[in-house]
Amino acid sequence: MEVIEVEDSGGYSLKPNRLASEDILFCIDVDSESLVEMKVSTTAGGRPYTRLDAMKQAIILFINAKLTISPDHRFAFAGLAKSAFLLQKEFSSDIEMANSALRGLTVNSSCGHADLTQLFRLAAHEAKKSRAQNRILRVILLYCRSSIPPQHQWPATQKLFTLDVIYLHDKPGPDNCPQKVYDALVEALELVSEYEAYIFESGQGLTRVLFRHICTLLSHPQQRCCQDDIDIPKSLAKKSPVADPAPVDENAVVSSQ
Repeated sequence: MEVIEVEDSGGYSLKPNRLASEDILFCIDVDSESLVEMKVSTTAGGRPYTRLDAMKQAIILFINAKLTISPDHRFAFAGLAKSAFLLQKEFSSDIEMANSALRGLTVNSSCGHADLTQLFRLAAHEAKKSRAQNRILRVILLYCRSSIPPQHQWPATQKLFTLDVIYLHDKPGPDNCPQKVYDALVEALELVSEYEAYIFESGQGLTRVLFRHICTLLSHPQQRCCQDDIDIPKSLAKKSPVADPAPVDENAVVSSQ
């Protein structure tokens, strides 16, 4: 928001500014690593939750929460194999359309390298349409590959949308380089984002960590602080109560041996 100095009082006031409604494009990694099992999580039928299962659940959680904040937000969906492909072209606030799009996701076992260039092209095209309607566009990328940094070809001068990333990965090892992948994702995020963008990662395989990250991404890009300044979520760990010191009897006599 724009800050205006008030001459009479010597103070400051904030100029009212309405936040733009969001068009949010989810892009879900469909590499075979999206089938890695999460920890301590099973489906209703007893089957272990995979990363793909957890990502779908997290997205539905996000959409319901975002529409509760404002029913004017809209969503579309894409998958990421070797490059991005659309699952649902038109943005919509219909939760059933979201469920249908997510059910249509299938895993591609031969993805290999991931090129984000097509995703950025799609996002830039949609961002121009969103701007014409006084809206803003955001891409939320959920990436799962532990050994394959994404690539892209994109000019640094084009910042038409904001890119958020959630990165689920394996532990570092001889065949994995999650730090290298993470650095490549940060580079892409900083290159394309119009507003403050966030990136979160987890190698723990816990659904609650994923859900916590997706809930933090509910924050609107136009009113975000820097990621380094985020102090949420607050820890729910119980602190041990401090024991009150025993009352001292001033008349007590201390005996000595």
